[in-house]
Amino acid sequence: MNLVTLQTNINQDFEKNLTNIIKLIRTCENSDLILTSELALTGYSYDNFEEASIFSEYAIKRLLEESLNKKIAITMIIKEKGNYFNRFFLFSNKKIIYYQDKYKLFELGNETKYFNKPTTDEKIQIYEVEGLKIATLICFELRFTKYWERLKGADIVLVPAMWGKDRKEHYETLTKALAISNQCFVVAANSAYKQYCKSSAIINPFGEVIIDDSKELLSLEFNKSDIKQMRRYINVGI
Repeated sequence: MNLVTLQTNINQDFEKNLTNIIKLIRTCENSDLILTSELALTGYSYDNFEEASIFSEYAIKRLLEESLNKKIAITMIIKEKGNYFNRFFLFSNKKIIYYQDKYKLFELGNETKYFNKPTTDEKIQIYEVEGLKIATLICFELRFTKYWERLKGADIVLVPAMWGKDRKEHYETLTKALAISNQCFVVAANSAYKQYCKSSAIINPFGEVIIDDSKELLSLEFNKSDIKQMRRYINVGI
């Protein structure tokens, strides 16, 4: 299995965004775990939330079909009982196998004005998929190191984001520190839209980083023995 991060631009045409992401997914190998940047299909679309949420329902059906032999992780704008959520999905074998709503909304980005959040942060936890221990921190949630403690023991932490380019070094530093601290793989996917910092990366438990702002797709073979080796070599109780 390869870990794959997609670093795509956001077009105002939602269908073009979806078409490009599907094209990239189809270049991946069977069994790969693929992460897109936060809201990669629509961006925030504050002026067009209703259309974005309707498109999300359509995109879910399309991406479920693409997940037959792959695992696809993506966040979308979802409308539920009149409220909007920034929802993370993990698709596999044409099924939604996990979802998680963003809990820590970014006030400077006006998220608190437009999105609702779950009543608790209990979904920020390790979940198991095909024998793998996975966890997700959505963008701003990465800054809260109390969640890092909660996620100790995860094999892979997924970090989809739309992180501002003025804080590029923060994103790169925090994702690398998370991998080193938790001795796990971190897959970071950030938007390539002009106001965001790119910096998508795959980081192994040794803190070695695969990063390239010029590419839409980065991949790294997942080797669970790297996790075991690091945790045995430097035992911090994980």
